[in-house]
Amino acid sequence: MSEYRVGTGVDAHALEEGVPLVLGGLEFLSQRGLAGHSDGDVIAHALIDAILGPVGLGDIGTLFPSDDATLEGVSSLKLLADAYDAVRRVGWKLVNADVVFIGNEPRIGPVRREMETLLVSALGGDGTVTVRATTTDGLGFTGRGEGLAAQAVALLVR
Repeated sequence: MSEYRVGTGVDAHALEEGVPLVLGGLEFLSQRGLAGHSDGDVIAHALIDAILGPVGLGDIGTLFPSDDATLEGVSSLKLLADAYDAVRRVGWKLVNADVVFIGNEPRIGPVRREMETLLVSALGGDGTVTVRATTTDGLGFTGRGEGLAAQAVALLVR
C-alpha cells in the first residue's frame, strides 16, 4: 500500500540592483535580481522546501547552508536536483507540485511552460509541476517592488 505526504514551501528574497533575476530556472532581463547566496530563485527554493519537509529532510537551509562558500551563486535548479536526489534516496517520489510566484514583475505567463519543463527536468522527469502567478493587487513588499516570493505545495508517494 502506498503512503502519501503533502509538503509546503515558501521563499522570499529582496530585489537588489545589478544582480541577475532568475525565476523557475530562467534568467530575465532586469536591472534588479534577487539577493541571495545562490541565484535566489524563489520558485525553485519554495519547491525545494515543499519536497524536503514532508519526508523529514528539513528545509533548503538544512541541505544548503548559506555559510557554505561553495554554494555562492549556484543554480537553484542544481540545488533542486540535489534535494530531490536526497528525497529519492529515502524512498519518496514526486507525484505533482504547484508553485505560485508572487510579484508584479516579471510577467511569467509567456514562459510558464518553459519553467515547468526546466523544473521537471531538475526532478529527473518525475511528476508534474505547475507554475502560476499573482500580483496580490500591489499589496505588501512584493506589491511595492521590494522583493519577490513564491509558495509551493507538493504531493509525494512512497
